[in-house]
Amino acid sequence: MRHAAVTETKPAAPHRSVEDRSVSVIVPVTAPTAQVREVFLALSAELERLGRDHEFIFVFDGVRGQAWQEAQSLIGPRVQVVGLQQSFGESVCLSAGYEKARGRILLTSPQYVQIDPAAVERMLAAIDAGADFVTPWRHPRVDPWPNRLQSVLFSWLTRRIIHVKVRDMNCTFRAFRREVLDDMHLYGDMYRFLPALAYRQGFRVQELEVRHLREWGGAGLFGVGVYARRLLDVVGMLFLAKFTLKPLRFFGALGGLLALVGLAVCVEIGVEHWLYKAGLYNRPIFMIGFLMIVLGVQIIGFGLVGEIIIYTQARNLREYRVERIWERPDDGDRA
Repeated sequence: MRHAAVTETKPAAPHRSVEDRSVSVIVPVTAPTAQVREVFLALSAELERLGRDHEFIFVFDGVRGQAWQEAQSLIGPRVQVVGLQQSFGESVCLSAGYEKARGRILLTSPQYVQIDPAAVERMLAAIDAGADFVTPWRHPRVDPWPNRLQSVLFSWLTRRIIHVKVRDMNCTFRAFRREVLDDMHLYGDMYRFLPALAYRQGFRVQELEVRHLREWGGAGLFGVGVYARRLLDVVGMLFLAKFTLKPLRFFGALGGLLALVGLAVCVEIGVEHWLYKAGLYNRPIFMIGFLMIVLGVQIIGFGLVGEIIIYTQARNLREYRVERIWERPDDGDRA
């Protein structure tokens, strides 16, 4: 008896334009003094040496100046320039570059030569070997110690939340398959967390040690507002990673904690009033406890509303990624 052959197929990809390049290099430009020509010469020389058909897409985030003039002079069959009308941030720049890219592999680069271009060979080789996303680890770092310390703390906190083994989350010189961005929507400062987002989507993320050449900008500590925004971004990542499809767990835990603390305060004040006839008019903490109970119940209500939304939209949500499908054709399918 003959058995039907087992066939291996990949799930159909979303319909897109024909991909006729091997590598698309996307460079967000956020400063008029960006080193556009140096980036192009360094990376194109390495890609030419590797025999990789490639293209460059420079996305200007509402800036012009000297970098704009240099990019205009580079426009050709392998160089495109996208100019945004105003500043939207690097996440929007990456999304705009992705829409124009025709390569099977996307390579994102800062607006200056940050790491040794020779690392491109190992990064592309890692993708050819099966990795979906390759991110560098700049080691040893050459920038001043305040910058290194901030980067280490930021990456450590992100690892604790997402459990992705990436030691340098801030390095934006990355290589990944274009499928990584097919179902991903970048906004705000989410480009910083791209390795973590890819890992959460089920892609194979690999980190490679690279030679750090330079870091653009000076050293020093940022203002309080910058650190507050970074902290809020990390909290946002925590919610996206763990509670996107389970909002009641997040809001329920937070609201329940507030309500319990408020209830404990009110019970203590109530017991004192019952046993010792203590007045409540001079105990503002009783009102604070009562308000905490009300606030906790409201927060739990937010979680319930989120659960209702998730339930009604469950058919349109997919948190998993299918890599391949193994199936055995029916006997009736054969002649």
